Amino acid sequence: MAKVSILGGGSWGIALAALLHKNGHQITIWSALAKEIEMLSENLELKTLPGVKLSPDMTFTTDDAAAVKGQDLLVMAVASAYTRSTAKRLSSLIGRDQIIVNVAKGIEEDTLMTLSDIIEQEIPQAEVAVLSGPTHAEEVGRGLPTTIVVGARSKATAEYIQNLFMSDVFRVYVSPDILGIELGGSLKNVVALAAGIADGLGYGDNTKAALITRGIAEITRLGIAMGGRYETFAGLTGIGDLIVTCASMHSRNRRAGILIGQGKSYEEAMAEVKMVVEGVYSAKAAMQLSEKYQVKLPIIEQVNAVLFQGKDPALAVSELMLRDRKNEIADAEWDKTV
Repeated sequence: MAKVSILGGGSWGIALAALLHKNGHQITIWSALAKEIEMLSENLELKTLPGVKLSPDMTFTTDDAAAVKGQDLLVMAVASAYTRSTAKRLSSLIGRDQIIVNVAKGIEEDTLMTLSDIIEQEIPQAEVAVLSGPTHAEEVGRGLPTTIVVGARSKATAEYIQNLFMSDVFRVYVSPDILGIELGGSLKNVVALAAGIADGLGYGDNTKAALITRGIAEITRLGIAMGGRYETFAGLTGIGDLIVTCASMHSRNRRAGILIGQGKSYEEAMAEVKMVVEGVYSAKAAMQLSEKYQVKLPIIEQVNAVLFQGKDPALAVSELMLRDRKNEIADAEWDKTV
């Protein structure tokens, strides 16, 4: 049995708390929001995750030291916008080589840093890993089978986390490609907004398939230019996560995109979804990375134009369709030259 703290009281953190408790671990749930902790301790349930019951033998706290000191594993499950402030707040309490696994997805707009980079910067004494994949909290909390990947700098750390999370319904793979895992998890949210916008416009399955396929091509081009591995983007945290986020109504990014396609602003869409829509925050960062690494991202570029420049979503789709003619496979050789 391991002592595990979930840092953050959102749906993904709560789903993982339920999973880890079923695996026999001692669970502490921490939040900076006193009302959130009070609600969880009283109801043993999160309103946004109905049916996922927590155990009364879990510890619910707002005390930083109680959540961090002496724990075998810290699961960083706060929204990406709060990763830096949470890491900075807890840094002095975290011991050397204490393991932190980040489960949020996003890229910091100002610095273009991934979330694990932020945690390593703010808590340099810790061992930082990431956990990501096609895993909606609603299904993980209900115990439906899924697969996920843990990325770490050492195989020993990855396998330690793998052993804590692994169960008969939660299959965990390991990988050394932390960067690729985080880029896939972050950039797919922007493409999922595009998929949702297409749904809101009333387009069909063909459009969705095209966006997913060309979307993973964009993510892969940028990811490889930044140092990620092709296999990662072809795997669970690349195409796998992209498919589920573009196709499922559990996806807050897709739901927000639907509302935008129906004519709402991104602010109105986020207010209606009532949860953090990570793709909105990652979209600007993705365009800055596109410029920095000189990689064209036409879908993500159009999403930015719709979100932040007031572009008509239907016009954005039309411009994507009317781009210059391209080969699907770059630099491919033809059998016949004439």
